[in-house]
Amino acid sequence: MGNSDGLTLSGAGGQLRLSVEKSRHRSETGGSRRLGKMATVVALLGTLAGCAAQADNDAFSWYNDNRSAPKGNRVYVCHGFGCAYRTPVDFSRRDLNRLKAILAQGRRSPQAERKAVAKAVAWQEKRVAPLVGSADDIGGLDMQNAGKRGQMDCLDESTNTNSLLLVAENHGYLKHHKVSSPVARGFFLDGRYPHATATIREVESKKVFAIDSWPESNGKPPVVQPLTEWMASKPVSS
Repeated sequence: MGNSDGLTLSGAGGQLRLSVEKSRHRSETGGSRRLGKMATVVALLGTLAGCAAQADNDAFSWYNDNRSAPKGNRVYVCHGFGCAYRTPVDFSRRDLNRLKAILAQGRRSPQAERKAVAKAVAWQEKRVAPLVGSADDIGGLDMQNAGKRGQMDCLDESTNTNSLLLVAENHGYLKHHKVSSPVARGFFLDGRYPHATATIREVESKKVFAIDSWPESNGKPPVVQPLTEWMASKPVSS
């Protein structure tokens, strides 16, 4: 929060400041209170819009010193929460053929491709589990597992999904979508834990969809929904 003269919200997309002028002629229980509620609503809506705009960034901009971008057919699988550990995994020709076959199931339409993407994400989780030790990764909010190898929070999951999608895009396996940058939502101020997800943008409609593998345990298909819905939702586990 900001000072008494305004409201400040901080988010992944920057900082939004909304000034609310004081009025000496309004009672505290009347118009000024309604004005304050309206200001809060406007500010929160602005924050959500700013968060959604993160998807406009290049997908590679998600990576930093703690999150490694894929290189060729190698992905760096994040685990341990916040990418505390990174395990390199090289996709073999057999792996790539399997990934291609899964995504080819969705070539008839954007909707079908999003279902195929969900299958591909589940496939990757199973594929890397023996190397990473993530076969028993628990979905949803499980802070008791923070720091444990093989357990993943939303930053780990978002990074891993983003890396898989970039490999697929690089090989031309996606027909109806482009990989867009992961995004974040929730900053406690609106009653939600901070959360992140990978995203893809439909080529024809330009609509962005969340590919959220965090709510589910290892090897299960991720939640796929329009980013606008994902931004407005509150996970059961949060």
